[in-house]
Amino acid sequence: MPFTAKDEEFRQEARAFIEQNLPQDVRDKVLSGQEVRKEDYMRWYKALAAKGWSAPNWPVEHGGVDWTTVQRFIFDDEAGLAGAPRLSPFGLSMVGPVLMQFGTDEQKAEHLPKILSGDKLWCQGYSEPGSGSDLASLRTRAVRKGDKYVINGSKIWTSLAHHADWIFCLVRTSDEPKKQNGISFMIFPVTTPGIEIRPIIATSGLHHLNETFFTDVEIPLDSLVGEEGKGWTIAKHLLEHERISGGACGELKTALERVQHMASEERAGDGERLIDDPDFRRRLKDTEAELMTVENTMLKALSAHSAAKGIGAVSSLIKVRRSEVQQMISELGVMAGGYYSAPYNLGALKEGWNEDPVGADYFNGLMPSYLFLRAASIYSGSNEIQRNIIAKHELGL
Repeated sequence: MPFTAKDEEFRQEARAFIEQNLPQDVRDKVLSGQEVRKEDYMRWYKALAAKGWSAPNWPVEHGGVDWTTVQRFIFDDEAGLAGAPRLSPFGLSMVGPVLMQFGTDEQKAEHLPKILSGDKLWCQGYSEPGSGSDLASLRTRAVRKGDKYVINGSKIWTSLAHHADWIFCLVRTSDEPKKQNGISFMIFPVTTPGIEIRPIIATSGLHHLNETFFTDVEIPLDSLVGEEGKGWTIAKHLLEHERISGGACGELKTALERVQHMASEERAGDGERLIDDPDFRRRLKDTEAELMTVENTMLKALSAHSAAKGIGAVSSLIKVRRSEVQQMISELGVMAGGYYSAPYNLGALKEGWNEDPVGADYFNGLMPSYLFLRAASIYSGSNEIQRNIIAKHELGL
């Protein structure tokens, strides 16, 4: 798309800020596929907060930035290209907007400033064993007893719960014939007695996911957001933000450029470059074209969202295509790296690599990226479910 002179001026401002404030060691970790630890991530979060740029998607009255949709797009693009870690969406893009729309004045005053500054990190308690894409079948229950709710149950795939201070949860507060009814949205500290967080180490070696157990967890009544039994409405609102927030493409462009560089530099046993293989080159160009369609669709969705227009099933469409493009790029990366891709960072399993790295530095991190992104078409609602949503909305099925 064409950008105006003012847009390009902003791009230079954003690029200069990132260059001056993104720590080089954090950039190197992101670009090489290594685990970015909480202390690394928070250095970048705090730099953005100090500049007032941590929540450009928020209204100005709540501490957001008066950027146009195009400026937000440009900043996300530049940050991804530079190797900046993406800020966790759970506070900034999910529970923050939920509190703005459904929270009480007290909840907004308590939580929004701390989300903005990075002093309060959040995680999401949605999926359960047996209740993933069919989220409305969840069984974690909150029972009202006097001036408290008592929660029992469990959640799974709780991303970054081991880094979080607070959790937002969907819990069942009553039994209704329609399973979407009787669900409530609640917020409370993860340090509340009765909460146990157990790590799930991915095949990539990274500790990103967790199981979360609730045993007689007592929380005050003001932990409820919105009306009791109306959590499904809030959940749908939040999931729209979640799927839009996952659409930035800068890091995917960087990953694709890395693959192209590898394929141009390395030679196979017959001395030929992979980039000169017609089939590989076709796959590379097809992937690049698919990435461009995701980027354009994302920009249109942001424009509609900023204009307070409904975006229908577009957020589901973005989620499906972006996850598929992510997987396509990671597959091309492993193909380009060949056996050099095999050694990889073990992250939470142990320090270092499963074998000494071999070949050029740009081979590092290919395998953990490939392994982790097998889940991209499942998390945030599986692509099969998203296609059903698209069909129902667009075809009236």
